[in-house]
Amino acid sequence: MTQDELKRQVAQAALPYLKNTPIIGMGTGSTVTHLIDLLADCDFKHDIEGAVSSSIKTTEHLQRIGIPVLELNQTGDLEIYVDGADEVTPHKKMLKGGGGALTREKIIAGASKKFVCIVDSSKCVDVMGKFPLPVEVLPLARSFVARELVKLGGQPELRQNYITDNHCEILDVHNLSILDPVELERIINNIPGVVTNGLFALRGADVVLVGKGSEVISY
Repeated sequence: MTQDELKRQVAQAALPYLKNTPIIGMGTGSTVTHLIDLLADCDFKHDIEGAVSSSIKTTEHLQRIGIPVLELNQTGDLEIYVDGADEVTPHKKMLKGGGGALTREKIIAGASKKFVCIVDSSKCVDVMGKFPLPVEVLPLARSFVARELVKLGGQPELRQNYITDNHCEILDVHNLSILDPVELERIINNIPGVVTNGLFALRGADVVLVGKGSEVISY
């Protein structure tokens, strides 16, 4: 199977988690795009009263298939949030933010009782850091934060011509070997000017679905 076919396969496996859930949380990225496409033809789509979206792109996609998009301030805590990842470990810790929606993704994940991570097998790693770690920063603090990230052993690079949905910038940090993702998430988030970083370790996934070969593995 191609990588795109694996993404669609794992998105299909995530559909049952959304059944009987009036308000769903929806992430961002290519695998989630498949999930929303599948929802469009799903027999329980009309039972979904609305969704909380992690990005403008996802909001527009949900609206196109007829699912109302709600604000988290309206809904309160959610039963479920489904999203992809750029890397995920056997301990269900994740590195996210390649699509730039890390802050909103982290907020919705934190407000959800169950986080279902959907990935193809290429995203599974033992140690995170091969994929550059995104750090969303206030523009005012960009250079200061970059210097602090260098002290942590990383090589930050400004994501060119990119502004987040929160009107902030992203530093992609290369060459980190993330042996303690919980501690590193805390340290980076404590740097003044950081909005958040792409480590989802303090609040990891509850379920990981992996498209691998002809099957979907769950752990």
